[in-house]
Amino acid sequence: MPSFSAATPTTPSFPDPHDALAQRSLQYVWHPCTQMKQHAGPRAVPLVSIARAAGVWLYDYQGRRILDALSSWWVNLFGHSHPHIQAALREQLAQLDHVMLAGFTHAPVVELSQRLHELTGLGHAFYGSDGASATEIALKMSAHYWRNAGRPEKCRFVGLAGGYHGETVGALAVTDIDIFRTAYAPLVRLGATVPSPDARQAQPGESAADVAQRCARTLEAWLAAHHAETAALILEPLVQCAAGMAMYDPLYLREARALCDRYEVHLVVDEIATGFGRTGSLFAHQQAGIRPDFLCLSKGITGGTLPLSVVLTTDTVYEAFYDDEVARGFLHSHSYTGNPLACRAALATLELFAQTQAIARNQTLAQQISTALAPLSDHPRVRHARHQGMIWAWDVQTRLPDFSQRLHHHALAHGVLLRPIGHALYIMPPYVMDEEAIDWLARGALGALEATLAEEGQA
Repeated sequence: MPSFSAATPTTPSFPDPHDALAQRSLQYVWHPCTQMKQHAGPRAVPLVSIARAAGVWLYDYQGRRILDALSSWWVNLFGHSHPHIQAALREQLAQLDHVMLAGFTHAPVVELSQRLHELTGLGHAFYGSDGASATEIALKMSAHYWRNAGRPEKCRFVGLAGGYHGETVGALAVTDIDIFRTAYAPLVRLGATVPSPDARQAQPGESAADVAQRCARTLEAWLAAHHAETAALILEPLVQCAAGMAMYDPLYLREARALCDRYEVHLVVDEIATGFGRTGSLFAHQQAGIRPDFLCLSKGITGGTLPLSVVLTTDTVYEAFYDDEVARGFLHSHSYTGNPLACRAALATLELFAQTQAIARNQTLAQQISTALAPLSDHPRVRHARHQGMIWAWDVQTRLPDFSQRLHHHALAHGVLLRPIGHALYIMPPYVMDEEAIDWLARGALGALEATLAEEGQA
């Protein structure tokens, strides 16, 4: 194994375009949500082959390191290769790797379900493998609930403009991202959308709470007109991540909860990305003091080690399926539902929250990161600098149509993993950043932004 040393943040040759493993990957692997042609030809964006990871760092085969400022698509909480999670997985692997959950059960899935109930007040956990699966489960469960309740006409859904809830066909129905809706429109029964309470939409003199109140009144009018055929409202609480980290006031969640109660519509809260401490509380909806009818969790649930998702719901919903007739049961399954290894990783992750007092520690850590990122927030080409918990975002004024791709490349040259969403630059790091990592991140992000903007005149 090669020795691993720090890369100079200005290394211009990073990553290595002649990486043999990357070339094999291009030959045999279809990478997710990627135009593969971008990785080919004279102006190709090279793939980066990762040999190992530890803490906040990813290491390539030459020993150069990259700070994982995105937590590997928002999943890694306590750093890569965490010894506590690894030990739990080794112990579980020696006992039980997998058993079907139909007709059987096992300790990790029971213990995790009980623990999640204690943390949320919701129960009857139904497991899937990823975030989109959780969305599918929640939508199907909501519509089936109303069918069992003798109201089958309540089978439509509404979400927020710019909402993202996954890319499977059912999840796309409530995902308001143009590129997906256009490409797969013939396959999708699109849900309705109401305005997002995105605080960036504030009119002169308006606060974030004013925006939330204004959008809540629009939601009220929509539900008044369409509640009879609407099964559920689905939303991402406090931060709409794929919409460029759109952030909004908790007031909207309280208003949405009250309106859903008034008009007999389920509230589905998608905490796939915002859960497990990302917004400053264990779950984002808790900042509004509400309880949803369905709670979707994934990403950070296993600390970034194994795929797992879960939908939690209420006794009222569960009881509507409890019947002698099989067709009134919830008709959904996955082969790896409630996999013991994934559940054990999730339990170990929750143990780390308790052992490290992560929620409280993140408050101090967030202040340190915000201070270090101040030059980025004060940059003359940045608008709407915003921060929520362990998420930071900035809108960059630029004429570059490929700004995101260019900044990603320059960030790698500075030893930082960043992938802007359009012109929105964001950072969502693991919870174990130390002073060196914070300084590396701040210098690398600013350097990458300056290098990218310098190319405007050449484009």
